[in-house]
Amino acid sequence: MASLVATAALTAMARTLPIGEVLSGIFGSISLTAWICLLIPQLLANYKAKNADGLSMTFLVVWLMGDVSNLVGALLTRLAPTAIALAIYFCILDAVLISQCLYYNTVNARRLAREEAAAQAGASEASPLLHRRRSSSIGLPGSHRRRSTHHESSMEPIRKIVTGEDETQDSKPWLHNTLGLLAVYVVGFAGWFVSYKAGAWDGDGPGLPESPDGKTQPLQILGLLLGYASAAFYLCARIPQIYKNFKEKSCEGLSLLFFLLSLTGNLTYGISLIAYSQRKDDLLNALPWLLGSLGTMVEDATIFVQFRMYRDNHRSATVEA
Repeated sequence: MASLVATAALTAMARTLPIGEVLSGIFGSISLTAWICLLIPQLLANYKAKNADGLSMTFLVVWLMGDVSNLVGALLTRLAPTAIALAIYFCILDAVLISQCLYYNTVNARRLAREEAAAQAGASEASPLLHRRRSSSIGLPGSHRRRSTHHESSMEPIRKIVTGEDETQDSKPWLHNTLGLLAVYVVGFAGWFVSYKAGAWDGDGPGLPESPDGKTQPLQILGLLLGYASAAFYLCARIPQIYKNFKEKSCEGLSLLFFLLSLTGNLTYGISLIAYSQRKDDLLNALPWLLGSLGTMVEDATIFVQFRMYRDNHRSATVEA
């Protein structure tokens, strides 16, 4: 019944709007919904673990550089409205996530410094023999293991949620993640339908910034260059995260749903750009954004493989090595 209603709605809309614009709006809205929800799983993972050790700061910084280039380039080349809206929201997401990571890194670094200072103060008041024994144990695996045990206990809740070992909180993570993605599609479609009924899609769409003689303006060239720069940043951003996971043989601290939503957002974003216009010139203008969104899907798939390979590994185990 729901599919019949959706089909009837699309048919009615196609009578007043080009089908490409309808599909672009729908998939763009779904992509926007995915990116709006994207931050929640990772923010929750960081909050439960009380740290952000699982995330690579290089990944986040390069991602931010890509989003800034994406926003400026989208404005200069006058991409679809949903593309510009997404670019703005990307930058907001980056700022929030980076702020949280910096907060936890700073708090944990200060706490570790206080613990080390307290340990040194206690050692200075002990007997010489005991002092030598404690000093000699600082570089032994046992001392690292004690800190690792505390770190492991703080990471345990989110590790169980991600791997599906926590029977009390989420015994079927893949099922719940799938339902979450379906909800993103439903909400995204509903959001576009409401905006359509409100008249947000009335009038002419954005055109390309061309001069009266049909030649490409310098601003458009700059926008395209920034678009290619953003694509390069996006393609490079996940490499530090992939390497970090590989080096530590763990995806602990990362939210699987975070990357599933990223995959969904990139996929529907690319479809939105293609559906908006199939003209050669328009596709060439959208090419850098297509490379940035669809290209990162391969890297997201790599991280999914790492989730599978390292699902039983603890990131804290590398502290003892």
